[in-house]
Amino acid sequence: MVTDCKLIFLTPPALERSAREQNLPAAHLAYRVGGGPHLFRANLPVAARGGILAMDCEGFDGRGEPSAFCQEVLRECSARGFQGVYCAFPDRPIPVLQRAVAELGEALQRRGWPLYVPERYGAASDYACVLIPTALSGGSLEQRLAEAAEQYGPSRLALRIERLAQDFLLPSPTGEGVPLSRPALAEQLEERGGSVFFSHELCAHYFTYMTKTDGAHFVLFDDAGSIRKKCQLGARMGISHAFVPYAQVDDLLPGLLE
Repeated sequence: MVTDCKLIFLTPPALERSAREQNLPAAHLAYRVGGGPHLFRANLPVAARGGILAMDCEGFDGRGEPSAFCQEVLRECSARGFQGVYCAFPDRPIPVLQRAVAELGEALQRRGWPLYVPERYGAASDYACVLIPTALSGGSLEQRLAEAAEQYGPSRLALRIERLAQDFLLPSPTGEGVPLSRPALAEQLEERGGSVFFSHELCAHYFTYMTKTDGAHFVLFDDAGSIRKKCQLGARMGISHAFVPYAQVDDLLPGLLE
C-alpha cells in the first residue's frame, strides 16, 4: 500500500463488504446532514465498524442550530467505533454547518479524533484538517500544496484525491473538460500508443490528439502510479493522509496496495 501518506477509501454502503474483505482503511460514506439539522444514516452493515464517519449534506436546507446534531455525530462515532469525521460538504459554506464544524472540531480534538473539512470551512475551526483537492487542470500541485501548508500548516492538511479522466478541447479558457468513462479512456489510450506523457506540475498523465471537426484535444488522466506520486508529494510536504473514493479506484487496487 502507499505507505508514505496513508490512503483512506471513501466507501458507500454498497461497497462496504468489498472494502472490508480487502482490509482497506475506510471512511464510511453512509451519512447525511438532514433537516433539523440531524444526522441520517443509510443502510450501513452492522459489521462496518472502525475507521471514519463520512457525511454529505445533499438536500440540506441550511436551517437550524448545530448542537443536537453534533451530539448525534459523537454518539454515532462512539457506537460504531469511528475515530474521526469527514465532511463531504460543498465549496459554498453553509453558516449552520460552519458552526457545526467549530463545535465538532473542539469535541473531536478532546477525544484525539480528526475532523476533515473542505477548504472553505477551514477557518471555522483551528482543530480541523483541511482537504486540498489534487485534481488540477493547470498550475502546479506542489505550489498549491505549499500555499495551503503556509496558510494552515502541513499537519492540518489532507489530500482529497479525485481520479482524473477528462478530455479538454484546446484552448480551454474555463479549465473544464469532458469526463471520460473507463472504457472511453481505455479506447483512447489504445489508439495513442506510446504518445502518453507525465506532467510533474499536475502530477498526472496526459496526451494530445487532433480531430478534423474540432481541432486539438488534451486528455488528462490518473492511474495507480500518478495517485501514488500525489501521495508521495504530499508526504514530502508533511501531509500524512489522503482520501480517495473507493468506487473510482477499485480497478487500481493492485497498484495502490503493492
